[in-house]
Amino acid sequence: MDDLFAAVGLVMVLEGAIYALFPTAMIDAMRKLPEIPPQVIRLSGLVALAIGWLIVKWVRG
Repeated sequence: MDDLFAAVGLVMVLEGAIYALFPTAMIDAMRKLPEIPPQVIRLSGLVALAIGWLIVKWVRG
């Protein structure tokens, strides 16, 4: 359970850093989001999920 909380905390740190360092870029990205087809968003999410899973598997060995 500690690993889950650590992972959630790390995600929050990374997300917060992106919003804090690049607020204008994030606003622009959010404005463009409705223009992206749902299939592309879904595929991007699946690719990110797979890469994240591989990283965790590699680190945890």
